[in-house]
Amino acid sequence: MNSRKWSIAIALLLAANSALAGEAGSVVKNDELKAEPFRDAKTVAALSSGDKVDILKKEGGWLQVKSAKGSGWIKMLSIRRGDARKGTGDAAGLLGLASGRAGTGRVVATTGIRGLNEEELKAAKFDAAQLKLAESYATSRAEAQKFAAKGKLVAHKVEYLPTPSAAKGESAW
Repeated sequence: MNSRKWSIAIALLLAANSALAGEAGSVVKNDELKAEPFRDAKTVAALSSGDKVDILKKEGGWLQVKSAKGSGWIKMLSIRRGDARKGTGDAAGLLGLASGRAGTGRVVATTGIRGLNEEELKAAKFDAAQLKLAESYATSRAEAQKFAAKGKLVAHKVEYLPTPSAAKGESAW
């Protein structure tokens, strides 16, 4: 990726982060408010479903929030941005993707959310050893079948989904 594309990517990430600042939200599931954006950080308070929060900042899969029970960090998927009474909140564009939602009614399940901050993006370098390590995890079809048989796994044929048709001039995706 050339430096111009990196600059654009960094600008979009920073804009998404700063656009969240000052946005209202509500807790969608009971969760712990942490002192730092880590699962094993000290718990500041317990937030309950429906509690109102002000979103201050986003870091990786965490949101820094302020609530009546205190300020701290909570997992991003525990918060619905916007007014909870409206149902889906704002889920459009880059910010919608950052929240795990692909659009109204189309929830994208995401695991292992890992955001990179500006310093990490600037320090990123190609690492041939890590690429080689990742490629070493590949397996052949025969090895995979042998593993499945050993674990008594049963193969199930799954048909491809039909090609979506665009309705009323809308995009299928």
